Amino acid sequence: MRDRAHDTAMAEVFRNDPNYAIELLNSILEDGEQGELLIVLRQMAEALGGVRKVAKSAELNPNQLYRTLSESGNPEVRSLTAILRAMGLRLAIQPIHTTSTVTQRII
Repeated sequence: MRDRAHDTAMAEVFRNDPNYAIELLNSILEDGEQGELLIVLRQMAEALGGVRKVAKSAELNPNQLYRTLSESGNPEVRSLTAILRAMGLRLAIQPIHTTSTVTQRII
């Protein structure tokens, strides 16, 4: 269930400490919890002026962005990339293991 007071408080935290928001997103991506990711992205959108402003910057329909960031949202990589870009962020791939381990797995 969505708690607006909590969302508003987190948006304020993200406005005051953008690095915390980035650390939190990376932690969520590491754990693979899509629901948590969507909640934090929604809160970050509020921190950056609201979903409509982020949608405009991401060149997405605001209604589409609301649906994408909803509890049942399932964003495509293209949408997620656009949303993150509008927030001044990007997805990045990093090895879980050392480079030699990654190379061995590929070979």
